[in-house]
Amino acid sequence: MAELCEEAFDVLKVDKRDYVPTTLEDEVRVDKLVSDLLHRFYEEIQLTGMSPEQATALAGAADYFTRDFVVSIKGRSIFDERPGIVRQFAGNWYIVNTMEPLASEIEGYLAGIREFYRFLFGHQLISLKFLQAIESECSELDYYAGRIESFWDIVGDGYNTWERECTLKD
Repeated sequence: MAELCEEAFDVLKVDKRDYVPTTLEDEVRVDKLVSDLLHRFYEEIQLTGMSPEQATALAGAADYFTRDFVVSIKGRSIFDERPGIVRQFAGNWYIVNTMEPLASEIEGYLAGIREFYRFLFGHQLISLKFLQAIESECSELDYYAGRIESFWDIVGDGYNTWERECTLKD
């Protein structure tokens, strides 16, 4: 479980309203804001003693989830506290949009997502309740592995049934 930011780190001052994409042009602006926040995350986790390689892996995973999926595909703010977003990513979007989806790769993404949202909680940018929802969704690796297997088992018109089990629709 994450803790609030230690005194050694400057508390982030963020206007969450700036992270809400409303147009395609806005999405580019929000993408840059999220990128800057991810760089801060990357720097802070290294200051805790994490190696640059580990920090790169976690930040890269969080980057893919936040910028490519949350902002670009879902058109949401990373601070939008609606549960289910990780489940939509790992249980549907990643699988459909990856040539060879692997549970081990999802596991890496989930680790980065979990750590990034712990970072946001540590800076008091998300609620404990939302962090707990994110952590819960990140702990469902067996479910996501099963989704990959069932994706490969789809025959005929079975895709719609598969998609409904973990839909991208809100």
